[in-house]
Order: sequence, then C-alpha cells, then structure tokens
Amino acid sequence: MDEETWKRVKNNAQDASDFLKALSHEGRLMILCSLAHGEKSVTELEHMLSSRQAAVSQQLARLRQERLISARRDGKQIFYSLTDDRARRIIEQVYELFCT
Repeated sequence: MDEETWKRVKNNAQDASDFLKALSHEGRLMILCSLAHGEKSVTELEHMLSSRQAAVSQQLARLRQERLISARRDGKQIFYSLTDDRARRIIEQVYELFCT
C-alpha cells in the first residue's frame, strides 16, 4: 500500500470503526435487516424483535445518531427507513453469508 493510500485509510479508520460498531449489536442488526426490505413502524419493529418499546427505541436512537436510518411521523405512528446505502450493502452481504 502506498503512502497516499495509507493516509486515506488511516483518516477513515474511525468512521469505519463507528459504522461497524453501530452494526455490531444483534438488535440493531435485526432492525437494519428488516428496514432493508422497506419502511417499518416502531410497532412492527417491536413485534419483530419481541422486545419492549423502550429497548427498540434505544436501538433506533443509536442508528439515527449514526445517520443510518431516518424517521417520519404519520399521525401517532413513527416509521423508520434506511438512509445509508453502505448499511444496505453490508446487510445484503451479511444476509447472503449467514441467512441463505
């Protein structure tokens, strides 16, 4: 690896590490897998994860903080969707490696 490439890798290592940490939680990974197939409400995600609203909300907050998902409100419900194509691409690879 030449020096220029190494500098670029070094400068992006923290961003890559933060991105991978966001994906490295089972609940967040399940949320991202679900959202890769389309927008979901908080209620749908709670049922899918068989988890309480507070726990799901905590994981959603982390994914929003990392800018991997976005939310929209429709009346009393909040819907989430993937906003980061890198996450979608990683999820597709994880699915292919572990779920097929």
